[in-house]
Amino acid sequence: MTEESHTPAEPSQVSTEQQTWRVLAHASALIQFLGPPSVVGPLVVWLLRRNDPVVEPHARAALNYQLTLLIYFIVGGIAAVVLFFTIIGIPFSILIVVFLLLLVVLEVVFAILATLAASRGEVYDYPMSLGLIK
Repeated sequence: MTEESHTPAEPSQVSTEQQTWRVLAHASALIQFLGPPSVVGPLVVWLLRRNDPVVEPHARAALNYQLTLLIYFIVGGIAAVVLFFTIIGIPFSILIVVFLLLLVVLEVVFAILATLAASRGEVYDYPMSLGLIK
């Protein structure tokens, strides 16, 4: 696939409001540090702007990534707890917790990269993201 296939055609005029919303779609994932889960920000942007062809691809990409991470955290958390209560599973449980902590760091890094891409008008292709919302 070429780079152009990931980025929809940019309208000739993007309003300041559209630019703000598409950047906010990605940056809003950082709201998790204030308390709510990181899926809340992208979900709100997607629900409010899903009919806007400039903002929707950004909001969908951010929402898909945050939903994917939520699945990873739930499955990893359950696996870590279950493995912790087995004698042989304690080292694996620790590895899973380390992996989940690494995911938090990557979540922040990818959210920043996606925010910067959105400010340039590019849709960021999040790694490890499932296409849950079409």
